[in-house]
Amino acid sequence: MRVKLLRYVYIISIIALLLGAADPMEGSIVIAAGAVLLALSAHFQKDRYSKIFIASALMIFFGVFNLWFVSSLGGFDPKREWWWLVFIIPYPVGWIVSVVTLVVKAVKKTKTVSA
Repeated sequence: MRVKLLRYVYIISIIALLLGAADPMEGSIVIAAGAVLLALSAHFQKDRYSKIFIASALMIFFGVFNLWFVSSLGGFDPKREWWWLVFIIPYPVGWIVSVVTLVVKAVKKTKTVSA
């Protein structure tokens, strides 16, 4: 039962990561939740990529927090306040790392199954 539940959480987290990308600002909360669920399910499944998923979830959470914080201050002008991007960059980087890791994991699984 537990393995099946973790598998469902894993699939839901992947869907959340992909659907949230349709609108990076409002979808950032969905992406952050998906990243945390992905990291948790990978950790409990003892996945070999769990440390990567945990690191990317932390990056996404940090970047999303800062994105919403800057937005609550009224946003920023990239011409004058470009340095705010330093605090937001972990969000897209973490998302890209998560998606690339999922693709690598799927390709390796396919190679293992076909071999």
